[in-house]
Amino acid sequence: MTGTTAGNADTLTCSGRFAGETLVSLKGVDKTFANQVTALSGLNLDIRAGEFLSLLGPSGCGKSTVLRLLSGLMSPSQGEIQWKIERPELGFVFQDATLTPWSDVFSNVWLPLRLAGVSKSAARSRVEEALAKVGLSGFEKAYPRQLSGGMKMRVSIARALVTRPTMLLMDEPFAALDEITRVKLNDDLASLQASMGASVVFVTHSVFESVYLSHRIVVMAARPGRAVAEIRVDAPTPRREDFRLTEAFAATCRQASLALHEAMGADASNSGTVL
Repeated sequence: MTGTTAGNADTLTCSGRFAGETLVSLKGVDKTFANQVTALSGLNLDIRAGEFLSLLGPSGCGKSTVLRLLSGLMSPSQGEIQWKIERPELGFVFQDATLTPWSDVFSNVWLPLRLAGVSKSAARSRVEEALAKVGLSGFEKAYPRQLSGGMKMRVSIARALVTRPTMLLMDEPFAALDEITRVKLNDDLASLQASMGASVVFVTHSVFESVYLSHRIVVMAARPGRAVAEIRVDAPTPRREDFRLTEAFAATCRQASLALHEAMGADASNSGTVL
């Protein structure tokens, strides 16, 4: 059902069932900030078209830095990021919904298109399509203050989807939500990703969330940030609620928990390559 490679190996590889072509490769990527903190060291990672990849690890292991490097918000100190396509369309969902409180839902979702010069009338069908995908049809005129935390996050996801991205980058989007809302949004995201076919790179601290959502989980260790293990989750997608009750889910969660525990104690001299 699952496969894992972890520990002290110099090279970690995956030849699992996911057969998508490589969309982007990080090769020998380091990131050191001005304060001399090294966020990433020697990271090698391939991300494939249409896959759901979770980055799992403790705080400070560079998970969010990987997203910012992929988005172009920052550049690596060393190494290369090689996209296999020109001008990929990226959507970014942050931990906070980051909605403008003075704008209604429609205007919040329209924002990236408006910044690209698309008029409100021309954007209407795409905004409505994105809201329908996240279950918010009919809420176009609502304001953020009128929405629950889960609904605000749905608006944030719709805003990322409205550009029809090649890759969706998600930085712990459900971390601040209650468990019931989080589980529901996990279910919806699993179905959404399967239907839209975009690659998703998802940062999380949650073993259960990563196993439920992912085709692959890359476990990262800090001091300095690097990949130390990979776990494949070969269950069919999109997954349903009953997957959480299976022995396969429990076994994969145990595997991921062990890999995460080992990563938290990993020797800083080790490095990993994930293909």
